[in-house]
Amino acid sequence: MIEQTVLTQPLGEGVGEELSKGLSKQLCEANWQARVAHAFSRAAPRYDALATAQRQIGEGLWNTLPASASRIVDIGCGTGYWTQRLAERYPAAQLVGLDIAPGMLEQARQRYGEGIHWQQGDAAALPLSERSVNLVFSNLAVQWCRDIGAVMKALYRVLEPGGHAHITTLLPGTLTEIAFAWQRPEALLQTPDQISVAVAIAESGLTINRQTANVEHYYYPDLNAVMASIKGVGAQLARPQAHITRRDIAAAKARYEQLRQSEGLPVSYHCLTLTLEKPQ
Repeated sequence: MIEQTVLTQPLGEGVGEELSKGLSKQLCEANWQARVAHAFSRAAPRYDALATAQRQIGEGLWNTLPASASRIVDIGCGTGYWTQRLAERYPAAQLVGLDIAPGMLEQARQRYGEGIHWQQGDAAALPLSERSVNLVFSNLAVQWCRDIGAVMKALYRVLEPGGHAHITTLLPGTLTEIAFAWQRPEALLQTPDQISVAVAIAESGLTINRQTANVEHYYYPDLNAVMASIKGVGAQLARPQAHITRRDIAAAKARYEQLRQSEGLPVSYHCLTLTLEKPQ
């Protein structure tokens, strides 16, 4: 809930306008977060069965993890798959699985119990104490945060000096085949480019120990399978007043067929893998 601002003095010139803009921005951000949480909550029951790309990309991130850690948070934990693996890899660690979607957290609790602390929260405003963790794990989550600078500052705040954050996120160009098929480039997730991410990291005070950018391709037999793969993992937000006709679907299928390869219809993920450190 956004708190109301009570004005006890007359507004100076331009102050009212700036206040209005600020409140509008907060409302817009709150609406975006609510839409993301709703989409992923709806996807939660079938997420694991359809998260092939997310699992394979996460395996690469898994291989970058350190030998030991004692206080860990999994940001964007979803149904808890990686959180549980973290619990098995670091059995003595205190572990938090954090996600913005209550439906995802409910699935995680049902599957893995209360031995892990499941916490609803936003990566850009982590509900954790300062210097409270020494390892952050986050696989394909922070691209859903509109302010990457706020995310990096939040990571800096909660990491102890010498702590590390191991992150995968998405770069521009992800899912371009789907945008082409539907002729709706505005439907693409708007992600910052690699330079913008690097700037946000530098401004936060974190340092980059390692970064790798690559493109992963996945293939599906038809358009229905493509759309199920992204809708089933929550990566499709409802568009207000959107109306898709049979003609739209037929045209999208025909356009996508132009991209078909021997393996099937391609879907590309432009990935950025990061190992960050909070300096001592």
